[in-house]
Amino acid sequence: MQTRLGMELTAILMILLIAWSALVLLNLGVAGVLSLLGVGFKKAFLWGLLSLALPVLLLLYGTLIERNRCRVMPVEIAFEELPEVFDGYRIAHVSDLHLRSYRKRPRALEKAVAAINGAGADLIAFTGDLVTMSPDELDGMEGILAGLQAPDGVFSILGNHDYLLYNDWPSAAVRDSALQSLIARERAMGWDLLLDEHRILRRGADSIAVVGVENWSASRHFPAKGDLDRAAEGTEGLWRLVLSHDPTHWDARIVGQDYPLTLSGHTHAIQVSLLGWCPSKYFFKEYRGLYANGRQYLYVNPGLGETIFPARIGVMPEITLITLKRKSQHH
Repeated sequence: MQTRLGMELTAILMILLIAWSALVLLNLGVAGVLSLLGVGFKKAFLWGLLSLALPVLLLLYGTLIERNRCRVMPVEIAFEELPEVFDGYRIAHVSDLHLRSYRKRPRALEKAVAAINGAGADLIAFTGDLVTMSPDELDGMEGILAGLQAPDGVFSILGNHDYLLYNDWPSAAVRDSALQSLIARERAMGWDLLLDEHRILRRGADSIAVVGVENWSASRHFPAKGDLDRAAEGTEGLWRLVLSHDPTHWDARIVGQDYPLTLSGHTHAIQVSLLGWCPSKYFFKEYRGLYANGRQYLYVNPGLGETIFPARIGVMPEITLITLKRKSQHH
């Protein structure tokens, strides 16, 4: 358990080191060019010092400012198979709260909940990682999260951290008990937690299905517990929305089957993006935003909370407002 967390920490530190080294080289290069153009050595040297200070300034910005902000990202996706009555249906997709990261800033969580409710969605979909280490991260937060409201409800799934694998529990039995406590507390907030289950949403004579899968990952470092077939059993022939925490599930098991839209999280886009360059792309094929394969779509939400380091740099906490549109079959 601790080994996995250590590997994740090592990966993040390596990313930060690479980013820092790149900035040092960039600024030293600029300083060298300026020196050749007649700028004195002292000024060139100060450019070098700036290269060392810039990562610290970015980290301070990401810790004090960007992580406490939140944006609503509008996304519109058209499907030929979508029932006409669901044309214009809106889903607020949120992910990766990691409530440990909100422990000393509940006002930021309150603002996020207000923004989610203010988006005017028909349904709220949470794609996992409510906590990072332990159910007690919910202490003082349940009342805030119970305030999430949408006409068709709040649907959620478990992420890899929700299985509480990264804590040093006395035994597997104690960990399992803590997991059951987390599940009970999540449902007590009024969230419909789907554990390889589905729900049918009806509008008159037409229906769509919300299919919630337990965590499934193509990586050996994360749990592969989910059973998509079991979760979707009985939904054949319906337009189906899949909630699956880890986006590697999409390529490995979902593409090629009749699941038009999948929502995922997990990656956080590694909480760093500089001038459009995001190191997450070296770890995940689909790491942030909308992806398509034929008529199937995946949206990867970069999350609201943080793990490992308490900052977001160029990866603002996001509420994705997805509007489903019916595409004319005559196009």
